[in-house]
Amino acid sequence: MLDTFYQEFGYGYVPQWHRDIVNITGTYLDHPRHLLLVAVHQGEVVATTGVRSGGPAHPPHPLWLAERYSPDTTAQLVRVYVRPEHRRRGLARTLVDAACDVIADTPGYDRVYVHTNVNVDGAEAFWRSLAKEVFDARITGEHGPGVATVHFEIPM
Repeated sequence: MLDTFYQEFGYGYVPQWHRDIVNITGTYLDHPRHLLLVAVHQGEVVATTGVRSGGPAHPPHPLWLAERYSPDTTAQLVRVYVRPEHRRRGLARTLVDAACDVIADTPGYDRVYVHTNVNVDGAEAFWRSLAKEVFDARITGEHGPGVATVHFEIPM
């Protein structure tokens, strides 16, 4: 996951945005409503998808957006990533579908939220094929230059 921040996004590890990846066990495996799915090819993780309770945090996201998503009833998809050489093989869709199945079977969740940096090749088209846009933050520049965030909700 660190490779994503440095190589794909170009801005590196940001503790307030990425603290979950330094405590994968505590964040994803020890929490009964959280999940981390991985696809492995020849011993290497090539794709990931995580589920965490709660929606977008304020800051950096707008307050109205954070208030829209209750931390008790919202499942957030996070760390949806496929290494470039493994893209266009259905890995992201398979992992997202599996995560959404788990979310649907987890008591208390009634919404699925995700945001993405649409500067990543294929990200915007992928999410638009699965989800409904809630807010296009490119107009506000909420994360600063070079980060083109769009917020989505996936129907349950």
